[in-house]
Order: sequence, then structure tokens, then C-alpha cells
Amino acid sequence: MNYVKLNKSAVVKAVLFDLDGTFADTAADLAAALNHARAARHLPPLPIEVLRPQASHGSRGLLKTGFDIEPEHPDYDTLRDIFLDYYARNICVHTQLFGDTAELVAELEQRGIKWGIVTNKPHRFTVPLMQALGYADRAACLISGDTCAHAKPHPEPMLKACEIIGVSPAQCIYLGDDLRDMQAANASGMRGIIANYGYISGDASVENWNAHGSVNKPTELLDLIAL
Repeated sequence: MNYVKLNKSAVVKAVLFDLDGTFADTAADLAAALNHARAARHLPPLPIEVLRPQASHGSRGLLKTGFDIEPEHPDYDTLRDIFLDYYARNICVHTQLFGDTAELVAELEQRGIKWGIVTNKPHRFTVPLMQALGYADRAACLISGDTCAHAKPHPEPMLKACEIIGVSPAQCIYLGDDLRDMQAANASGMRGIIANYGYISGDASVENWNAHGSVNKPTELLDLIAL
């Protein structure tokens, strides 16, 4: 998918980011937590290449890959607690910003364009991670998966972000690496852009995500924003 410059009449006043797989590369720390849970069951670690595509799908996706279980399984809650407790204690060991995200954020701030995070990651992890990365106080909003009654792909978190930062959805770009990101953007009236560099599995049909475009690295987003 190619990206197209947004119409000058559609002024961009805010850029919102998904967190895992878009703003920050969290896969290594999430994989370490999953493999810790596997070790608790005397199972060998899975390679990062297997777990990386699931990093955007949270504990449910990772536990499905690591143990082939769903929430209905009697061991699910125990394994999820082992996974999450370890992750909470080791939330930013290997995690870092994706590519040139720092340069993108700096340029947005220079232009006076607000930016924030809208993620399905629970609040108990979102805030400590953003603090560890040094960006919690710079974001105009931090919307987590449990901030609202509904999480993405529901539009409620997106609209909550707009309410907090004082910008209309039509003036926002949302950058994400999952189908539900584009669904949430479209449902809320934002323009969704796919982060091709994120945790997109090889069999994903991104051409059917109804996105407004895509970027191969974070700073390419600047080319979409009319000056």
C-alpha cells in the first residue's frame, strides 16, 4: 500500500499512536514474560520470531501461541498471572522506540501538533512503560485498554483521546499496526495509517484494512501531513 499526502483542507492537529508495535518495540520483553511462564511449566523457550507477530495481541495472543489455550481453559488465569507479574517487573528491559519515532515526535512537537497514545494495553502497564521510555509527560494523552468501557476496535477510546486533547477526530491521524487500529480509526472518523514496520503477520491482508495509507518508518508520516 502506498501512502498519499493528506488534502491541505484536512488540517492535521494531532497524531495518535498505538503503543505495542507502533510507538515502541515491546516484543522482546513480552516474549521474555511468555517464556518465563513456559519455564514455570517446564517448557522450552519459544524464539522471538515466533512470538513477535503476537506482541500486538497482548496476553491472550501470546498465551495462545505459547500454550495453545483460550481464556476458558482452567489453567489460563494462572498462566496469565505468571506472565503479567513477570512483565510488570521487567517492562522496559529491552523495549525501545521504533526506528526514528523520537525524531517524528520531536518534529510534531516543533510544529505544534499534539500527539498521544491510544492502546489496548492496560493502564498498569501503559503508564510505567511510557515513563520508563521518558515520554509519559510529553504525550497529550495516554489512553489505555481499560480507560474506557470499550477498547479498540470500538471508537470510544479514540473519541476519549480527542476529548482530552481538544481536537476533532477529522483533524487526527491514527498510526497503528493491526486491523483493529484501522477499524477504530474509521469508526471514530480519524484517518488510519498502517505502520508497516510493526507486528504485522505475513498472512495479514492489509489491503482490506480500509486504511488511508501506510508508512515504512515513523518519520514517513510527516510526508502525509500538509504543511
